[in-house]
Amino acid sequence: MIGGGLLLLICLAALAAPLLATHNPYLGELSDRLITPFWNSGGSMTHPLGTDSLGRDYLSRLLYGARISLIIGLGTAAISGIIGLTLGLVAGYFGGRVDMIITYLISVRLSLPTIVVSLAVVQLLGGSLNVVIMVLGFILWDRFAIVTRSATQQIRSQDFVKSAQAVGCSTMRIIFKEIAPNVMNQFIVIATLEAAHAILLEAALSFLGVGVQPPTPSWGLMINQGKTLLFFKPWLVTIPGVALFVLVLSINLLGDGVRDVTAPEQRN
Repeated sequence: MIGGGLLLLICLAALAAPLLATHNPYLGELSDRLITPFWNSGGSMTHPLGTDSLGRDYLSRLLYGARISLIIGLGTAAISGIIGLTLGLVAGYFGGRVDMIITYLISVRLSLPTIVVSLAVVQLLGGSLNVVIMVLGFILWDRFAIVTRSATQQIRSQDFVKSAQAVGCSTMRIIFKEIAPNVMNQFIVIATLEAAHAILLEAALSFLGVGVQPPTPSWGLMINQGKTLLFFKPWLVTIPGVALFVLVLSINLLGDGVRDVTAPEQRN
């Protein structure tokens, strides 16, 4: 409930960004550069969280940055979830050579360092929001496939699956109508974890300068732009850093809660 509540607040803030933001997040005034937040001496409620080195309002960029993080998390989880769910269902149901081939693909994927591959591909294709979502979506499917494959192997021997086979149901119907609904609880939990993972990866890529490009208000990019002034203006890094921490924590807490609700026997 705590994770869901925090995530709901962040989602509402992101949706209401045009209403809550007091300034244009892309435009700034050089005369207003590096204004300190309101709780420090010299701060002003005109810019409650201060401004960056280009005079852009930090609160406005933080609100619009939440949109970027949520879009990347949801988009990546959707793409990787579809790939991993399909491969896991097929491998777990058919077994044999099909399972061997898909298991080999999973092993190849697990042998590749995620951040290094992401850096190389994004650098090659050019950093943008769509490219980052597609690259992360095609990289983070392995956990979906592993969990779905294991769950499918257990479910395919159940009586209701054998009954569907006995009455002549097609293979596609059995996989997607009988088995898939019974693995959705594990799928949802993995989706929350991978969404949080994707948000952190995007922040890392943007911090390294190869992810979402300026002037897009990405939290990782905000941390990158503020790191040179860390010892003099630490709030340039701590504000987006804390926002990123709260978002990832809320998603992980929500995933843990969903796991406990859908699988009470796994509670500690």
